[in-house]
Amino acid sequence: MKVVAALGGNALLQRGEPPESDIQEAHVMKAVEALAPLARDHTLIVTHGNGPQVGLLALESTHDRALSRPYPLDVLGAQTQGMIGYWLVQAFQNALPGSTAACVISRTLVRTGDPAFANPEKFVGPVYDAARARKAGAAYGWDMRRDGDRWRRVVPSPEPVEVLDLTLIRHLAASGVIVICSGGGGVPVTRDDTGALHGVEAVVDKDLTAGLLAQQTDADALLLLTDVPAVLDAYGTPAASPLRQATPAQLRARSFPAGSMGPKVEAVCRFVELTGKMAAIGQLADAQALLDRKAGTVITGELVSAG
Repeated sequence: MKVVAALGGNALLQRGEPPESDIQEAHVMKAVEALAPLARDHTLIVTHGNGPQVGLLALESTHDRALSRPYPLDVLGAQTQGMIGYWLVQAFQNALPGSTAACVISRTLVRTGDPAFANPEKFVGPVYDAARARKAGAAYGWDMRRDGDRWRRVVPSPEPVEVLDLTLIRHLAASGVIVICSGGGGVPVTRDDTGALHGVEAVVDKDLTAGLLAQQTDADALLLLTDVPAVLDAYGTPAASPLRQATPAQLRARSFPAGSMGPKVEAVCRFVELTGKMAAIGQLADAQALLDRKAGTVITGELVSAG
């Protein structure tokens, strides 16, 4: 099978942890331990989030007195792809001696007129208390929004239209290479009237790009790996319970938080609706069980009887 696996931000840095390199590398090693069985038996394409990392680089760039202005988000996104891609490539090759892994610094096409540019809502960077959030917003001109009981910076997150660099991604995957690509949703670019590409100040949603990547690479399965065991029905209520199987129609009939589970649900629904293949949402440690339909929430076009 060809499997696209998307690592959530928690796979690299858990909420509240300092963004130290060794902490993130340790999380990457654990992630690769969970993914190694998939890479051993299947064609594996891996993508990942970059919210904490791109936010940290943006903060450092803002404070750098050698710069007349901070680096733009598209450039910082490319930097995070290289950093995280390096960690993943090395961890895969250490875990699976004799294997080949490669990181593709890849781009994602977005529309110039996407309304998201006027409504930033994608969380990046560290968390702040209310007072520090107000101070940071005023000092740097950032948009700040509540994230749970804390505050974080928000940036535009336009819809992914096309995963670029597909020819290279497909070639590597067909050659048996473990491919790491579209990190952080891919470097966001737009195309002008002449056909030229230009980076834009945004961060594309990782899960929506993962779904598009799975579709455009003809994947057999899409796995969205996060820190919750399954999608919860009646989320936020005393009646909340895990959904073990669902169709896109059943998921779309429910409501999920826009900043967390919402994009994941939308991504798996689109993939299943457009391809008829299976998708799953669940814990990183359950990656193999998710593919085997024995854990998490499995999304298919039709429900399959457990008997």
